[in-house]
Amino acid sequence: MKPLGRDIALILSALCTVRMPAQPEEYDIHAAIALALGDAGLVYEHEYRLGPRSRVDFRVDRIGIEVKKGRPASSQLTKQLRRYLESDALDAMIVVTQRVTALPDTICGKPVVLISLNRLWGVALP
Repeated sequence: MKPLGRDIALILSALCTVRMPAQPEEYDIHAAIALALGDAGLVYEHEYRLGPRSRVDFRVDRIGIEVKKGRPASSQLTKQLRRYLESDALDAMIVVTQRVTALPDTICGKPVVLISLNRLWGVALP
């Protein structure tokens, strides 16, 4: 079994190649992420069903990737991530947003990593 930290690092490395225009649609973000994961040789499942009314945007091995356009409300996103991470199908979660939002480092004892697409440009956008 591969170490979880190495799996997260491989996914983050792929996600750091994603460049989006200032106002993409969420579908465009999904397509760019799918391309980046595929280009990195990572096998993923899109819209992976964790249970009734619970579907994570991507799953790579046992790591979920949730995509949020804009800057999501921290409390609502944390609640959603908790529901996902209560599943035995996930060991960690990577959250991809356009703008930084506050999230805990762990939920349900599982790591949560935030990656902001705007920060990948090297500039802070409003």
